[in-house]
Amino acid sequence: MPVLTHIAHLYTCSGSSQGDVGHIADAALAWEGEIVRWVGAAKDLPAEFTKWEMEDAEGRIVIPGLIDCHTHLAFGGWRADDFERRIKGETYLRIAQAGGGIVSTVLKTRAASEAELAERAEEILDDVVSLGVTTVEAKSGYGLTVADELKTLRVYRALNERLSVRLLSTFLGAHTIPPEFKERRADYVKLVIEEMLPAVAGEKLATFCDAFVEASAFTHDEARAIFTAAKALGLVPRLHADQLTANGGAELAAEVGASSADHLEHVSDAGIAAMRKAGTVAVSLPLATLYLNADPLPARKLIDAGVPVAVATDFNPGSAPTWHLPLAMMLACNLQRMTPAEVLVGATRMAAWALQREDIGILAPGKQADFAIVEADDLTHWLYHFRPNACVRTVIGGRTAWLTA
Repeated sequence: MPVLTHIAHLYTCSGSSQGDVGHIADAALAWEGEIVRWVGAAKDLPAEFTKWEMEDAEGRIVIPGLIDCHTHLAFGGWRADDFERRIKGETYLRIAQAGGGIVSTVLKTRAASEAELAERAEEILDDVVSLGVTTVEAKSGYGLTVADELKTLRVYRALNERLSVRLLSTFLGAHTIPPEFKERRADYVKLVIEEMLPAVAGEKLATFCDAFVEASAFTHDEARAIFTAAKALGLVPRLHADQLTANGGAELAAEVGASSADHLEHVSDAGIAAMRKAGTVAVSLPLATLYLNADPLPARKLIDAGVPVAVATDFNPGSAPTWHLPLAMMLACNLQRMTPAEVLVGATRMAAWALQREDIGILAPGKQADFAIVEADDLTHWLYHFRPNACVRTVIGGRTAWLTA
């Protein structure tokens, strides 16, 4: 039953708005087991907690555990060739249409064993946790056969049971049309609906069902049919929306009751209004914006319209080959003109909303004791003065998951 004291600045992120970080100066934090018991100014620490074991934050800042609510964690190989081709002027769509992009990763992922995928994903997660991340959403979508989609999702289940980091899984069978179905789109959609989804739901391997709606991927009608089947099996829709073109993805996300619409670089005013009405979270992925040399999503317009904006990495081998969430947060400030407060809330409370979790993303009594201790003068200085890693300790469910040497 520890009490963390000598916290220069603590940010609960439990406020009512995107920019309300719930700042407390000279703070203390008490937890018991997995649950936060008390948080507030150190001078107000109740007498009952003064007898608990005291731990010293040494004048650092404390934030809720970061939540990466959009990753493609497990895959085979890398795509450095795509990176160079884009630098030379080829577009993401052109590379995909020529057999590169997602399809090339599909072939490598199919060739990888479950053990190989798990070993690499675990190495990545060790580094992720050292950055202050306590929860990671992880998608399938690089198998695109029944066996290979289940293989990836089983990796996530096994890692979630064994590691301290919290993994939430998403089925993304509707990532792209695999090569063997290139001339038989309807047959592949039927496979997703009639075989993949029942198998995923039967083994309880995923919470969410995602789809990539784009010229190089799936149509509105195809995604709508997949989401209808997914919802009937208890999976929650999420959507890759309006990333490369303005195609009404945000409107579709609102229509199907998606918990989030992700990317949104080309979201329309009508899409923003629909998301606001439906309560759909916008997930910003500024690393993909950077790698694709694209204009970022209009964060200010979304926030001003009342749409919650989460911030995530989109870690994947093609358009965002890094899992560094604090880097994505810094880019959200610089590329999207979000304030540091808005970004921290985006990578904690709003990310939790995108994952439909109320027990994480904030520091408050009764919530999970997930937090990170960061070496920085304050929140703004942390995101302004970017370093490889300023996190010195990560706590997940009340237990230290990482501690700097």
